[in-house]
Amino acid sequence: MSESKPIRRIALLTAGGFAPCLSASVAGLVRRYTEVLPDAEIIAYQYGYHGLLTGTFVVVDEQARANIDVLDDFGGSPIGNSRVKLTNAKNLVERGLVTEGQDPLQVAAEQLRKDGVDVLHTIGGDDTNTTAADLAAYLEDNGYHLTVVGLPKTIDNDIIPIRQSLGANTAAEQASIFAQNIIGEHRSNPRMLIVHEVMGRHCGWLTAAAAQRYRSWWSEQQWNPALGLAKERWDVHAVFLPELKLDMAGEAERLRGIMDEIGNVNIFLSEGAGVPEIIAEMEAAGEEVQRDPFGHVKLDTINPGAWFAKQFAALIGAEKTMVQKSGYFSRSARANDEDLALIRLMTDLAVDKAIAGESGVIGHDEENDDELTAIAFPRIAGGKAFDISTPWFGALLGDIGQNAVAAEPAEH
Repeated sequence: MSESKPIRRIALLTAGGFAPCLSASVAGLVRRYTEVLPDAEIIAYQYGYHGLLTGTFVVVDEQARANIDVLDDFGGSPIGNSRVKLTNAKNLVERGLVTEGQDPLQVAAEQLRKDGVDVLHTIGGDDTNTTAADLAAYLEDNGYHLTVVGLPKTIDNDIIPIRQSLGANTAAEQASIFAQNIIGEHRSNPRMLIVHEVMGRHCGWLTAAAAQRYRSWWSEQQWNPALGLAKERWDVHAVFLPELKLDMAGEAERLRGIMDEIGNVNIFLSEGAGVPEIIAEMEAAGEEVQRDPFGHVKLDTINPGAWFAKQFAALIGAEKTMVQKSGYFSRSARANDEDLALIRLMTDLAVDKAIAGESGVIGHDEENDDELTAIAFPRIAGGKAFDISTPWFGALLGDIGQNAVAAEPAEH
C-alpha cells in the first residue's frame, strides 16, 4: 500500500452473466477487508458497469458487514449485474447511459475519480476485468492512481490462463442435478429423444463436466430392469461440444442403434456445438443472425438445442423430442463447498494484493505452474478451448462409445 495514498474507499462490482460465485465473492471481499482494513469504506456499484456509468452505488455499512455471511447461502448477485460494454458507445447511447459524443470509458473513469475510489474489485469474465484495466490505465494517464484486482467468474471455465474460474464447478454440479430430473422423462413416450442443452458458447468444459458428474451419480444408483427401470435408459448416450467435430451421419447411425435397442436417447449438448453449421444454414436461407453488444451471436435466437433435436429426430426415428436448458438453473445457484473454498482462497489474496497495490486478476496461472497470483491484465483472454484429450473426458466418451475427433476452431 502506498504511503502517499492510503486506501480509504473500495468499490466492488459484478458484471456479465450470473455464475454461482458472485454473492459469496462479495461476501469474501467484505469479510476480508473487515478483518484487515476495517476503517476503509466499501461501496458496491449497482448492476455492474451500468451503476458505474450512472454513479449508482450502496455503502456496505456496519449492518451489512455484520450479516455478510448470509450471502454465502444465496446465488445471483446482491449488487446486480448487467451486460455493458464500455467500448460500444452506440449501444450505450441507445440505452441512455451516456450521451452522444461522450467516451464511455472516460465517463466511467471520471465517476471513479469523483467517487474517490482507491481500489476497484471486479468480479466477472475477461471482458469485465480487462475493461477495468482500461479504466485504471486512463486514470493513471490522468494523474489518478487506481488499483484494480479482478476475480475470474464464468461457468464456462474458459478464461486464459486461469485453471479454474469461480462458479464453474457448482454450475456443473447443478447441471447434473437438472439432468437427473429431466432424463426421467425418457419413459413419457416411446422412442424418446432428450437433448439437455448446457451453456458454453466457445468452450465445452461445462457440458463435459456436467456429463461426468451426472454419470458419477448414475453409476451409484440401484436399478430394477425387470420393471423397466433400466440403467441403460438413464445413461448419457452422446456429448456434443464445440471442440468436437460434428459427424452427423456417423453419430446418427450409432444413436439409431441405441434407440432401436432401448427405446430412448439422451444427449448432453453444449450450446456452442454446431453453431457454425446453424449460422450457415440461416444465412443461406436469408435469415438475420442477431448479435449482442459484444458482437456474440445471440444463441437463444438460433436455438442450437432445437436445431440438433430436429436433425437427429428424423435420423434416428424419434417419435417425440424434448429440449431442456439447464443454464439459468445452474448459473443462479448458490456456490457449493468446492467453490466456497476456492472463493475464500481467491478473495483473501485479492484483498492482500489490493493492499499491496498490485493489480491483476486472481487465479491459478496455468502458464506458471498453477501458481495462485494476480495475473497481469494483458495476459487475460476469453474463449479458452476445452482440451478433449483430458483423460477423464476420453474415458467418458469411451464408456458411451462415442468417437472424439477435434473440430476446426471456429469464430461465432
